[in-house]
Amino acid sequence: MPDSAGRATLQELVGDALRDGADLARKEFGLFKAEMATNAAGLAKGAIMFLAAAVFGVASLIWLTQALVYGIDIFVQSPWISALIVGGLLAVIAGVLAMIGKNMLAASSLTPTRTVQSLKRDGEVLSERTIG
Repeated sequence: MPDSAGRATLQELVGDALRDGADLARKEFGLFKAEMATNAAGLAKGAIMFLAAAVFGVASLIWLTQALVYGIDIFVQSPWISALIVGGLLAVIAGVLAMIGKNMLAASSLTPTRTVQSLKRDGEVLSERTIG
């Protein structure tokens, strides 16, 4: 209730600030939910497209591998030797890719180091402000 000069009391100002803060938080959370729903739908569509691409990629790799076997068979005149050559080549490629992937996984860390450093720095700043 305003005082005799028409100014709001401290209690009213604090109450208004709390209501406005809660209202703002509610609206921001609603915006967050709507945005995340839109992002999730787009992410799901993208994942489905990658899955379809993977299926067609594997199918094309099978057919291209078979064509390579037939092509090598023309030169070596033996279907089983040409299949062995292609199979060995694919095994070497798979082994190299597996070793590269293993090295990449070993080098990466799932620990959010920047976030941890930021939280430590924030804690230090807060403790300095409360002590000093």
